[in-house]
Amino acid sequence: MNGVWTRLDIGGKPADVYDLPPALKPRFGAIYLHGHGLETLVERPAFTQLFDELRLVCVCPHGRRSWWGDRICTEFDPIETPERHLLESIVPFFRQRWGIEPRGIGLTGVSMGGQGALRLAFKRPDLFPVVVAISPAIEYHEWYGQGTPIDEMYDSKEQCRQDTAPMHLHPSKYPPHIFYCIDPTDVAWHRGNDRLHEKLSALGVPHQLDLTTQAGGHSWDYFNHMAERAVRFVYQGLEHESRRLL
Repeated sequence: MNGVWTRLDIGGKPADVYDLPPALKPRFGAIYLHGHGLETLVERPAFTQLFDELRLVCVCPHGRRSWWGDRICTEFDPIETPERHLLESIVPFFRQRWGIEPRGIGLTGVSMGGQGALRLAFKRPDLFPVVVAISPAIEYHEWYGQGTPIDEMYDSKEQCRQDTAPMHLHPSKYPPHIFYCIDPTDVAWHRGNDRLHEKLSALGVPHQLDLTTQAGGHSWDYFNHMAERAVRFVYQGLEHESRRLL
């Protein structure tokens, strides 16, 4: 690992920030949204070695078990939603620290964070042209009523379902670079990923996906296995967008 992880306060919340050596200017950046287990990419060389190779910086905000939505989750904050924190604190941080504008930032995440990345990119494709989700827990409304923060965030299971990523997909305004993947043995979340593929296909939205690679189910074995494909997709998408803007 050539870069360095640092724990910083961004907008009053902790975040793990991956910086390249001072002599290297980053090409692009990535926001990584963690899963329900709260693990960021610190000590995950499968990801950081690619950040070094591709000159990517990364910010991993700490979102608690908030599902990264535009809903109040008191475990995260009693006033600010996770989505507002991402848009109003994390995105500006890239400009302030590295001079990277929003369309030079890729959204990615695993599990809870994967669905959060998809939802935010579907809501704001003007800001996030590239999104990658590993094992996204898309149909998290199925957890409603099981004693998690979801019960506080929504009034009903149906209200929660209406806030899932597929419900925010616009038929004509969407990120041009979408990739997501899930292990076929990840029974709890696989069907939601398949349903998203059906909706994307029905609307004619270009996307790439992998629903067949088996590498450990819903675990870091699988997340690490898919890291190279995921990070390279982020880089290639941002590279393509940077040429488009010339």
